[in-house]
Amino acid sequence: MTSARRILVLGGGFAGLWSALAAARARESFGAGQIEIVLLNDTPWHSIRVRNYEADLSETRVALDEVLAPVGVRRVEGKVTGIDVAARTVAYDDAEGPQTLGYDRLVFALGSQLARPNLPGLAEHGFDVDTYAAAMRLNAHIAGLGPRAASTVLVVGGGLTGIEAAAEMPGKLQAAGVAAAHVVLADHAPRIGSDMGEGAVPVIEEALAALGVEGRGGVSVASVDAKGATLATGERIEAETVVWCAGMRAHPLTATLPVARDRLGRLPVDSFLKIEGLEAEFAAGDVASFLIDGTHSCVMSCQHGRPMGRFAGHNAVCDLLGQPMLPLRIDWYTTILDLGPWGALYTEGWNRKVVSRGQTAKRTKETINRERIYPPRTGGRQAILDAAAPTVQTPPVRYE
Repeated sequence: MTSARRILVLGGGFAGLWSALAAARARESFGAGQIEIVLLNDTPWHSIRVRNYEADLSETRVALDEVLAPVGVRRVEGKVTGIDVAARTVAYDDAEGPQTLGYDRLVFALGSQLARPNLPGLAEHGFDVDTYAAAMRLNAHIAGLGPRAASTVLVVGGGLTGIEAAAEMPGKLQAAGVAAAHVVLADHAPRIGSDMGEGAVPVIEEALAALGVEGRGGVSVASVDAKGATLATGERIEAETVVWCAGMRAHPLTATLPVARDRLGRLPVDSFLKIEGLEAEFAAGDVASFLIDGTHSCVMSCQHGRPMGRFAGHNAVCDLLGQPMLPLRIDWYTTILDLGPWGALYTEGWNRKVVSRGQTAKRTKETINRERIYPPRTGGRQAILDAAAPTVQTPPVRYE
């Protein structure tokens, strides 16, 4: 190799960060010092996005430079605006205007976004926890409500994010000085948490009842305004705060690539995380889809995004150097749902068998949220490289 070649990683989330770190590890393993690794992200932070429902967000961001610089990854700050696979270039905007970066191998890891339907009033009056900035805005709004006699918060979306946001909300309202907090969790499905499986639903309902959260199934929101929401039936739910947590979609730039996408807008990749039908492009995390155990499609979660990133970054280097790539397969699946002060719910398998609940499961959830999903933060170069090995972690610890 006579001149430097570039691996460009788009996105600094779970998949993007670990793609860049795994590429740095592979570069060192193969002695390919001439390969430049660049991570392009719109902020200088790696956000622990899955904690955005929490009341205290002070420890939910990690400075990307603290992790990238020790292993020789260059960070570029800008918003990606386009990808040209024929020219192998990426367009982005930074503080100085439109820019372009070329690449020899690309890892597309721009993640997902909250699905925001074109409902009247939602953009003007709705809150969400999709990003750090949005979550901070919601928390500031809640803190500004009190002290007062009563306040109602409507959370729309009975999936994992909605349940976690609703379970934390009574505590946030109490801390704000609201004497009588009323939290409503609404979903279009007949029962809240039905996606978690039959065994999990009664546990979720028990926890929400204990927290004083009212579950409303079979609800479809027609519009949102400053005083609440109007349902498709014409019924009103009066609320000072409406939090939208109803669904996710892959980053819209997946639509610019010349490949078919699934119903969530995700790109098809093979087990090496290479985008099917393309020559130099990989994808990882929430923008990518493949059968992660040979039968089930990967899910939009850090559980799959982190290993997908490690394998994508490693394989991008291997592909560039003509070395054998490593296939990713994960034969286990868990879901650990935070249920606020009540505890948590831990399920195993794609059928989501309940194996732990309450404060016992909460210990597992806190280990995940506060330790397991973070990169090494000591600044130690070798520790960072070791953590980026293209391997699959064992399932989270289950406390007895």
